[in-house]
Amino acid sequence: MATVTHSVVIEPMAEADIHEVSIIEHLCYSVPWHKSAYETELHNRSAYYVVARENRAVVGYGGMWVVMDECHLTTLAVLPDMRRRGIGRQLLSTLLRESIRRGACRATLEVREMNTSAQRLYHAYGFREQAVRRSYYTDNQENALVMWAEDIHSPEYSQLLHALLLPVYSE
Repeated sequence: MATVTHSVVIEPMAEADIHEVSIIEHLCYSVPWHKSAYETELHNRSAYYVVARENRAVVGYGGMWVVMDECHLTTLAVLPDMRRRGIGRQLLSTLLRESIRRGACRATLEVREMNTSAQRLYHAYGFREQAVRRSYYTDNQENALVMWAEDIHSPEYSQLLHALLLPVYSE
């Protein structure tokens, strides 16, 4: 029997979501953002933040800034027990599509050097390591990889985004 991967609803983050986002933030990051950072970001004209919902509960979130023609992915997190179900892909695809709609031609992000699962996700979306920020993370002095995806406004990249969201079937 064929089954479709887990599906959630992705929608813009609202102030009412910040409490649940903060809980996920504390579960996923050793140096979490304060709630006030999200309150500020929701009023930042360059920013765009989304949540992933399952049965009305927030199970993941992500955010970005678009400045001129560049997208900077600022955060992406999924509840630990909800990972490996395609939610991160849905969040990332939504953010990248919105950045393209806002005129971005390329995208960047920082990721922990030891976070290989996140790096695999970003590689699938065409991100490549371009630099290392030494001792970037203050909790343990871990390096950050600076990754870029180029030509995200191209028809080829649009095809990649579409392909990455196709349902996965298993027997």
